[in-house]
Amino acid sequence: MASSLSSHRLLAGLLVGAGVAHVARPGLFDAMVPRALPGTPRLWTYASAAVELALAAGVAAPRTRRPAALATAAFFVAVSPANVKMAYDWRDREPVLRAAALGRLPLQLPLVLWAYGVARTADKSRLR
Repeated sequence: MASSLSSHRLLAGLLVGAGVAHVARPGLFDAMVPRALPGTPRLWTYASAAVELALAAGVAAPRTRRPAALATAAFFVAVSPANVKMAYDWRDREPVLRAAALGRLPLQLPLVLWAYGVARTADKSRLR
C-alpha cells in the first residue's frame, strides 16, 4: 500500500470516483441494491454516492480523517451485500463478467483494512 501520507489521498480519490460513478451511471448500481432494502434502488444508489463523497471529504481533511476513515471501513462492510448480490445475479453471464463479479467479493477486505490503516495513521500524519 502507499505511504501513510499519500494513502489517505488515494482513499479519498477512490471514494470520489465511486461517488461520481454512482451519479453518472446509476443504472449499473441500481441492479446491485438488495431487494430487501426499503425504497427504490435509485434512492440507495444516490444515497451511496452522497455517503461516498462525504466520506472522501472527511478522509481528505486532517481534522476529520480518523473518524471518516473508520466510517469508510464500516461503509465498505455495509455495502458488501451488494457485491454478493451482483455475483449471484451475474452467475449466468459470460465468463469474463462472471469472473469480474466474483472478483469483487474478496476485494472488500483489503478496502476495509486500507480504510482502517488510514484511521490508525491519521493522528501521526497530522503531527507532521
